[in-house]
Amino acid sequence: MTLDQLKSSLPDYAKDLRLNLDSVLGEGGAPGLTQKQIALMALASAIASRHEPLTRAIAQFASQHASAEELNGARAAAAMMAMNNIYYRFTHLVGNEEFSSMRASLRMNVMANPGGSKIDFELASLAVSAINGCGKCMESHEKTLRKHEVSAQAIQSAVRIAAVVHAVAVTLEQMQAAA
Repeated sequence: MTLDQLKSSLPDYAKDLRLNLDSVLGEGGAPGLTQKQIALMALASAIASRHEPLTRAIAQFASQHASAEELNGARAAAAMMAMNNIYYRFTHLVGNEEFSSMRASLRMNVMANPGGSKIDFELASLAVSAINGCGKCMESHEKTLRKHEVSAQAIQSAVRIAAVVHAVAVTLEQMQAAA
């Protein structure tokens, strides 16, 4: 199924999601990001949202705007954050400082060479962390992006893409469940 077909399958009660998806997948609706970055944020967000038809459609969309290596960077961000968001959310929420001072002992070599730019990897990691609800990771990625002089507008755009893609995934999945 194509992205356009998935959008048109959204029910009338989710019309705003259809409109928002159209908006955030273009440079006009995602200020501060390039079309390539928009595509990479959408792909990482779709993977994190776990709705296979949407992920396939967005992967096809993203392949029109980014190289295979850059797409793998977005996939790597989603994979690493699937692990890190759980671990670091635990260390943050458990409230015991002992865990925060312990070495994670989790391999994260891909972060040194994610396949695309470090900025794109950080933006994708932030988007996925927002979906997964890891405050510690969101804070860390936002600080890193700001150190690299990424604007607040670009950071907000990445999270808006994550929010919309995730909402579309939830809506499509629940439509199937309720049918």
